[in-house]
Amino acid sequence: MARKVYRVLPAGGSWKVAGPSGSALSTHYTKPPAVSAGQAAAKANQPSQLVVHKADGTFEYEYTYGDDPFPPKG
Repeated sequence: MARKVYRVLPAGGSWKVAGPSGSALSTHYTKPPAVSAGQAAAKANQPSQLVVHKADGTFEYEYTYGDDPFPPKG
């Protein structure tokens, strides 16, 4: 089963949590509550991944929930 990818992204002067379809699940004034909301959504829908971006939109870090395929079997 493929992991669902959630993202914490800058949105103008705020931060949004985007679901697997790319639609905004929530919007927050600061980054920490957005990361917390993203973690909650990803944990509730395992297997999943939360990708957190910097204010300039580049990748910062990620969390993986559920079965992690690394290292692969075999």
